[in-house]
Amino acid sequence: MTERSKSPRTGWLHKLLAPRGPTGPRIGVVTDSACCLPPQLRHSEDLIILGIPIIVDNHVHGEDINALMMGLAMGQSVKTSRPAPGEFARAYQQLADAGCQVVISIHLSAALSGTLEAARLAASQAAIPVSVIDSGTVALAQGYAVADVLAARQAGAGLAMLEQLASAAKTNSVYFAVPSLEQLRRGGRISTVSSVFGNLLNVKPILGIVDGAITPLEKPRSFARAQARLVALAQRDSAAATGPVRLGVMHFGAAELASEIATELKPYSAPEVLVCSLPAVLAAHTGMGVLGVAVAPLYPQSGPDAAASGQP
Repeated sequence: MTERSKSPRTGWLHKLLAPRGPTGPRIGVVTDSACCLPPQLRHSEDLIILGIPIIVDNHVHGEDINALMMGLAMGQSVKTSRPAPGEFARAYQQLADAGCQVVISIHLSAALSGTLEAARLAASQAAIPVSVIDSGTVALAQGYAVADVLAARQAGAGLAMLEQLASAAKTNSVYFAVPSLEQLRRGGRISTVSSVFGNLLNVKPILGIVDGAITPLEKPRSFARAQARLVALAQRDSAAATGPVRLGVMHFGAAELASEIATELKPYSAPEVLVCSLPAVLAAHTGMGVLGVAVAPLYPQSGPDAAASGQP
């Protein structure tokens, strides 16, 4: 397999930070904390990220990573809960009060959470139009689409183009290797049969998102092999892309291994490979030691005029 040649490391982040071109209606963006949005984008103009709370031993802890780590270490019940419709209503009203005339609300797959349903309930009563988009995915596969929406909005794109970019999230690749399926079973994200099968065979499954749901894809017999398969899958998807891509590595409690993967994937990513810790809402279901990779096309690859017209 040949390595993808590197392109200039400006890409979507450079476009995002450039002066905004001519715009139509002022568009607000809402998403949720499952998107793993890169830190440098979290304070973008007219952006609200709603936290998805974790529940440890029947106590709500918001997005408290320390409470999550302690709960996992002690074997306590760890679950998550969607944001209430009222939280979405306040977010939409906040953007309206700030001068936004329309909102695009982009969320993790409806097959994984009731977050999208809560957003739709609030949107139906919002003071301004709200377009609610099911990303059909999660983690950086979702986050890269949100980043694309922010970049295209900055370049002057209209709502239709932003909706198209948000909906394209489901075509982004995302893969996870988990030491155990037990936490996913406890959270109801996979069946009991699947988790028992995995534990009996002592496999370290590779999971992906298929039709918006978590799906076991491969069953390596060791975590070292699972790590190698993550790299191979990301390299395969990068090589199959028609243009430059960006790659990200995710983990929870496995920073050293994540850095190793990032180093191996560096030649395949146009910008620097992003390495991030999973937010509490995702780590609550994967447990400690999880590793993940994401692959997405690099957008935008041209200037504001192309972004506004919807051309690649």
